[in-house]
Amino acid sequence: MSREDQIVYLTENVRCLPDYLVDPGIDLLNRAGETELAISLAKDSGRVDRAVEIAVEEGDFLWAALISKKAGRKEDSERLLKEGLSYYVSNEMYGRAVSAAKALGLPEDQIERLFEAGVRHERRDMDLSRVQYALETVALSLESALIGRDDEMAEGLRDAMGEERSRALGRPSEVQKK
Repeated sequence: MSREDQIVYLTENVRCLPDYLVDPGIDLLNRAGETELAISLAKDSGRVDRAVEIAVEEGDFLWAALISKKAGRKEDSERLLKEGLSYYVSNEMYGRAVSAAKALGLPEDQIERLFEAGVRHERRDMDLSRVQYALETVALSLESALIGRDDEMAEGLRDAMGEERSRALGRPSEVQKK
């Protein structure tokens, strides 16, 4: 059987593999880049250490910690969350860092600082001209959708959009003048 056929066989039969195929199957799936399936196969077949090892190799400390916790290994789970928090911060993966911090029960001010660091990081890479273009496109689409509508909601949307345009241009809107 070719390697591709073996991978297909494993993925199709992951829940009902004979025990003697589980370890080689985990290794084959992991080497083939099917890490999620490899982790699931290891976890579901009671090979918790192997599942955790693969998850950590992939940088998925949150999943590794969850696997450990569900296996009744609370200390290992907490250790993995702490390692993950450090890993995620050092790799500027702030969303995952916030998740790890919440799972660890860290104080809200520390979680907030992580969140703010993530926002600063994302802002640094943001192309504001593309954001502005996207917002203008949405506004034009909304204006087009409102053509021919004279109900209260349409009027409210038009007023809000006009007010926002005026604010962006630095002049008083018609709504503010009324």
